[in-house]
Amino acid sequence: MTSVEAVVRAALAARDRAYAPYSGFRVGAALVTGNGAVFTGANVENASFGLTVCAERVALWTAIVAGATSIRLLVVIADTHDPVSPCGACRQVLMELAPDADVVMATVSGRRELLTVRELLPRAFTTGALAEAPSREAALRPRRSPSGEPGLPAPDQT
Repeated sequence: MTSVEAVVRAALAARDRAYAPYSGFRVGAALVTGNGAVFTGANVENASFGLTVCAERVALWTAIVAGATSIRLLVVIADTHDPVSPCGACRQVLMELAPDADVVMATVSGRRELLTVRELLPRAFTTGALAEAPSREAALRPRRSPSGEPGLPAPDQT
């Protein structure tokens, strides 16, 4: 079994490989799968800021592409005073891919906090909400105007 200390060291090493030329805020992540494999990630910024990807998602996607089917632990580390927490987007991805995982939030100076994914994102949007949505076929059916013609109804001219 991989120790938490080893996973923290892997996250710290990943942090050193972050690409953060715009913010200078380098984050590393490492996760442990159900079978004990360790995958790492680092944040990768882009001049088009919306295309920046967080370290947690890089590690998660790398594990999934490698065939991981369960994730039991994620460590995220940054050079901050308080342990850094996954952003909202990362929390949502964690809820889908690792809902039962523990998350260790750490600082390079050694401070740590442990929460579960469910504690990080209470009342999460999950696949259960999709089950309540109309079927995919119904969503893809062409819309009809009140006259029965395909397309959206014409705006009210009154």
